[in-house]
Amino acid sequence: MQLAYASSLGIMKLVMQVRLLPTPEQAAALEATMYSCNEAATWVSQVAFERGQFKNFALRRHVYGVVKSRWGLGAQAAQQVIKKTCDAYASLKANLRAGNLGRPGSRRHRQATERPIAFRPQGAQP
Repeated sequence: MQLAYASSLGIMKLVMQVRLLPTPEQAAALEATMYSCNEAATWVSQVAFERGQFKNFALRRHVYGVVKSRWGLGAQAAQQVIKKTCDAYASLKANLRAGNLGRPGSRRHRQATERPIAFRPQGAQP
């Protein structure tokens, strides 16, 4: 276990890194949740791309109920899926603005903007 202290405006925070040691059943449940969250995030990304809505609140109105019911996720997980998608589009926009993906019209720029963001099945989930 690692301990680190971070100070901001005189407020002290304690940050801990812990290692989970789940039982095989718990590990299977965690893995299934991770796959569901990433599959849901890819679907949310497609909806965001089609509608051109990349802000959390606007997107949440369209997808929150479906994410909860279709993938069986709880409220917090559904919110995180939507936030993860919005954050991915915000990062893409910042990279495009900074020129990190080439100039408009370049092959790399087109690849980044012509299709929705997809999430890896084993991608991290908060």
